[in-house]
Amino acid sequence: METAVANLNEERTLGLRGKLGAYVELTKPRIAFMLLLTSAAGFYLGSWTPLNWVLFLNAMIGIALLAFGVATLNQWMERRTDVLMDRTSSRPIPTGRVTANEALVFGLGQVAASLVYLYVLVNPLTAALAVVVVVGYLLVYTPLKTRTSASTAIGAVPGAIPPLIGYTAAANEVTLGAWSLFVILFLWQFPHFLAIAWMYKEDYAKAGIWMLPVVDKDGSLTARQIVMFAFMLLPASLAPFFFGMAGVVYLVGATLLGTWFLVESISTARAKTKERARRLLLVSVIYLPLLFGLMISGY
Repeated sequence: METAVANLNEERTLGLRGKLGAYVELTKPRIAFMLLLTSAAGFYLGSWTPLNWVLFLNAMIGIALLAFGVATLNQWMERRTDVLMDRTSSRPIPTGRVTANEALVFGLGQVAASLVYLYVLVNPLTAALAVVVVVGYLLVYTPLKTRTSASTAIGAVPGAIPPLIGYTAAANEVTLGAWSLFVILFLWQFPHFLAIAWMYKEDYAKAGIWMLPVVDKDGSLTARQIVMFAFMLLPASLAPFFFGMAGVVYLVGATLLGTWFLVESISTARAKTKERARRLLLVSVIYLPLLFGLMISGY
């Protein structure tokens, strides 16, 4: 009898851990972490010295809730196409570890909490930008993914707002320097997401998601866009130096990083293989934190 009770308790514990793990998975913590890094950099660059640590903590909590909520609701909206793709079929909703209704309530709760939190404890401008993210990503970009390959460009707008949100959280205004952070992240997203789309184009095609590599059968347009946006990113990434937000070390480092990113983009465009796309994806996720790290170094 005691053994049966112990086994039942163990099963309940494992079930609870599995459920909690599924909820955590819904929030896409790795992506949220990357967004928090760019937001934190934006906050630092928009701050007067000394740094207001209480405001910084409140901003990061609000932005984290926003990222978690948007990721959760995105999976709720895409639950039917996620089932059709190998790379997403193991997500919490398709596998039944979290029901669609549970995910909807969880996502709406996080988004609502983030907007209220940012409005009350940070400032209304930051909360307004958060609303733009929610509307742009969930109500515009996500539905368009099954309708047009231009959805990537549309989704890049809300996707580039996190450093802008971080900046306004500290400065309570939008300056040219803040817009330069937006432009950097906006341009970076194209090589990054086109590399992903190239790697999984069969999956996207199976689910009816119109990523550019799906409709661009020979890959020529995809290749040109990867190189074009990486080329534009190089001079754009130097803007923080000219706006007085970063020093000479940043200027040199950003030039080297941008050149590396461009060379890898050209190599991917020439090869047109999934292996090169995977390498470009890796380079892109190394490039971004290094660039923002240099930016906040102050040199």
